[in-house]
Amino acid sequence: MSRVKRGVTAHAKHKKVYKAAKGFYGRRKNTIRAAKPAVEKAQQYAFRDRKRKKRTFRALWIQRLNAAVRPFGLTYSRFIDGLAKSGITVDRKVLSDLAIHEPASFQAIAEKAKAALAA
Repeated sequence: MSRVKRGVTAHAKHKKVYKAAKGFYGRRKNTIRAAKPAVEKAQQYAFRDRKRKKRTFRALWIQRLNAAVRPFGLTYSRFIDGLAKSGITVDRKVLSDLAIHEPASFQAIAEKAKAALAA
């Protein structure tokens, strides 16, 4: 059987790892034995945190909504309950954006939610 020289493929594989490790500190960026596990761990964190990002943003929208409905004499949970009872189906992201950029229209929504709770 003929001999296979693997220099080209090995170099290409290493190059791919080094490219992913760009910006890492110390030997983690330029030594394959340190860079490979560092890149693998970084990819694990990236996968996990793409899921976490959704949770984090939802929590942020909820905090913003809670702060935005307090002046109208409501809490977040009462506000969401009022929206459900009034039949308004707007998600938290859009409500949060309205509270920041369109306070007048958000106030109208909050008043409708409050009225639905009273009824």
